[in-house]
Amino acid sequence: MKKIKKYLKKELTKERYHHTEGVAYTAVAMAMRYNPDTSNSEFAQKAMLAGMLHDCAKCMDNDEKLRICDKYKIPYSEIEKENAFLLHGKVGAHIARNEFEIEDEDILNAIIWHTTGRPGMSLLEKIVFIADYIEPSRKPLPEMDEIRQLAFIDIDAALVKILANTLNYLEKKNEPLDPMTQETYDYYIASKEKKV
Repeated sequence: MKKIKKYLKKELTKERYHHTEGVAYTAVAMAMRYNPDTSNSEFAQKAMLAGMLHDCAKCMDNDEKLRICDKYKIPYSEIEKENAFLLHGKVGAHIARNEFEIEDEDILNAIIWHTTGRPGMSLLEKIVFIADYIEPSRKPLPEMDEIRQLAFIDIDAALVKILANTLNYLEKKNEPLDPMTQETYDYYIASKEKKV
């Protein structure tokens, strides 16, 4: 963890580092709440690692993100090519694996998908996705208080609410939408309807 913190302090802005710590601690709190194996604290450790590394490529130059993807054959879509800031999850997972020797696929996937989500997310992926949205230093967003409570009561309901708000926000601002966000929303709405 010392090595990770040193790297992040060098690579991230002060604000981004502060956000990163908030995500890590929120992810740990959620991991303690939802831990599938209460006799083992390993899950909280994984949440801490994924939370600390989720934005490790965020402040990297966009051309550099594309260069890394090309060099290491990390696939990306046309939308990601045109809006390379969307690649920070994929590049972040590459850094986690290569700089910090993290081999755990669950941690790597939590880093890759923390911005868009994806259909069929693991518990850890959901936790990091939600923690990124609700961490304490986030500027207030619509329904933030409700989502913060929901995150500790019904993780899937919190996930759907965040996805709906994100889609709304991007549409209103006319900002580029990664189709995976819509796919993820549709998937969780459909699985919610199946449960009813």
